[in-house]
Amino acid sequence: MGSINNKGRLFGPQHHTTPCTRTHQIGALALIIVTFFVTRLFDQSSLNSCSYFSSFSDQYGSRNDVVRFSGGGSGNSISWPHRGYGSHLSLKIYVYDENEIDGIKELMYGRDGKISAGSCLKGQWGTQVKIHRMLLQSRFRTRKKEEADLFFVPAYVKCVRMMGGLNDKEINTSYVKVLSQMPYFRLSGGRNHIFVFPSGAGAHLFRSWATYLNRSIILTPEGDRTDKRDTSAFNTWKDIIIPGNVDDGMTSHGVRLLEPLPLSKRKYLANYLGRAQGKVGRLQLIELAKHFPDKLESPELKFSGPDKLGRTEYFEHLRNAKFCLAPRGESSWTLRFYESFFVECVPVILSDQSELPFQNVVDYTQISIKWPSTRIGPQLLEYLESIPDQDVEMMIARGRNVRCLWVYAPESEPCSAFNAIMWELQRKVRQFHQSAETFWLHNGSIVNRDLSEFNNWKPPMPLP
Repeated sequence: MGSINNKGRLFGPQHHTTPCTRTHQIGALALIIVTFFVTRLFDQSSLNSCSYFSSFSDQYGSRNDVVRFSGGGSGNSISWPHRGYGSHLSLKIYVYDENEIDGIKELMYGRDGKISAGSCLKGQWGTQVKIHRMLLQSRFRTRKKEEADLFFVPAYVKCVRMMGGLNDKEINTSYVKVLSQMPYFRLSGGRNHIFVFPSGAGAHLFRSWATYLNRSIILTPEGDRTDKRDTSAFNTWKDIIIPGNVDDGMTSHGVRLLEPLPLSKRKYLANYLGRAQGKVGRLQLIELAKHFPDKLESPELKFSGPDKLGRTEYFEHLRNAKFCLAPRGESSWTLRFYESFFVECVPVILSDQSELPFQNVVDYTQISIKWPSTRIGPQLLEYLESIPDQDVEMMIARGRNVRCLWVYAPESEPCSAFNAIMWELQRKVRQFHQSAETFWLHNGSIVNRDLSEFNNWKPPMPLP
């Protein structure tokens, strides 16, 4: 009974209330004002604490909705959006062995097997070798085809072709022969198979790519090849833009080939280092340099003979300007864009169709300039000259923080092109695969048009 009486006294009508005085009113008003300003203070503090990389991630959601890995050497972290990627990398990639399928060795070492992987490691097509080697050592590699999310087909075909190991017809024949021996390629129509085409020609190195690889995942720096072809081999929904292969001497953590110069010691406003190749934009830059030799350096480059420009001399020229001009050549991408980050000049893209890697996390307006190729002339130099040095320094600093994404470093490196490619590949994984020649029954059995079960499919198989 006592407890009931106590409850009645606590929640029942109260007849002895404290009167609301003017002092209470002033105190309440003061509390509201203090609460308002404290809230504003915390909001402002939260905004100021955001790093540059949070601007990459916040456009996709809250800061808790991202996946981070550190890099850049400055303590910053690069954030992969959680949405569409997951909270961690979980991939199983099967890498075809060179002895497993007849024809792979030809695509790697040429018809006579005389081209070495080491000779294909350098230059713009070195990514074919580097990505293959890293996958062989990767924690994502599986040796069981039945559990693989994706399949990697090794080939150094660009290098092999350039060194005379295979001609175009032989390349085409070898690829078709290889694919016709792969049941899992047949099963998915190639949707879960990865191919690297690292040059300006892209997948066009394989003449019949449009027939056989139209659903496969293509890793390429080339997002456009419509200048000489009817169609581009790059398709945004399935393919991945990868960085070009910058000279290892410039990307290493240790002693580099050479270090950047302070802005105050750079002789030129801008430079263009490349051959004319009969391309309008390049010819315009070379002509512009003749009229403004004190602002724009564009020396005649020789890549053979006694006056051949060595790699150290090349980068010495490249680092001697605030802005590195990157026009298109035979195709829309140029290695010079990536090289500029390692000599710390601001890249100026003069290639309208150029595609750039990892656009889900990198805001290129913060680290580069894109100028219309139709407006190459004195106006371009006037614009670049108008940019204050402090703005140039800021763009260089931001570029310094993301350039680790252009480095084909081992998987153990927290920030690298390889790890970034793995994040992009994770988005390509499908639970379900089909091709026009794949069928399934009520019990989950996969069969072909003749109702033969998958484990009975024998090569060579007609390809989708």
